[in-house]
Amino acid sequence: MPQNNGYHHGDLRAACLRAARELLEEDGSAGLSLRAVARRAGVSATAPYRHFADRDALGSGVAAQGYRELAGELAEAHPPPSTPDGLAALALVYVRFALEHPALFRVMFAEPCDLTSEERVAATAVLSEYLQGVVRTAFPGSDDPEALATTVWALVHGLAFLHLDGKLDTSTPQAVADRVGAAVHALFALPPAAQRTTTAQTRKATT
Repeated sequence: MPQNNGYHHGDLRAACLRAARELLEEDGSAGLSLRAVARRAGVSATAPYRHFADRDALGSGVAAQGYRELAGELAEAHPPPSTPDGLAALALVYVRFALEHPALFRVMFAEPCDLTSEERVAATAVLSEYLQGVVRTAFPGSDDPEALATTVWALVHGLAFLHLDGKLDTSTPQAVADRVGAAVHALFALPPAAQRTTTAQTRKATT
């Protein structure tokens, strides 16, 4: 592929991220490197280093894109849910995002989070704050909405990876929807005392 170093400021970074996304879709994260990205983008082997210090920085840039896209799809799909059905529908968007973008989802969540990447940290915070807002709407009487948001996120995130790793049935879209809906409704069916115990256990495990 011919090299092209004629990108204007800002274009090179976007081109590298596009190339990285294409490589992820084709080969997964194992094939992601700055050299491979340079070849795919048609630039010199050193050009990506103008924007990404190493492979981890490139991964953080890709992950930040993924967080923003996921948050956008969640926000566009439904208004903040106030019923179990609404929350189940939102959870399904999350799980389907993982299934439709498996390599991207793994870069977002299975690789270490680089806390020095301001872009990645900011994008993660937007997603976290959105989920906390969802929980405040869905569980208005919660004593600890932040802990409950962690519980709900853990449930939905776990469902995403269980489906992604083939531990749950993904043979049809309906099978996925049924499993996600049943799990979310089971959380709502817990008596208040059990909900408090669950969130307390989640809080202890994450501190």
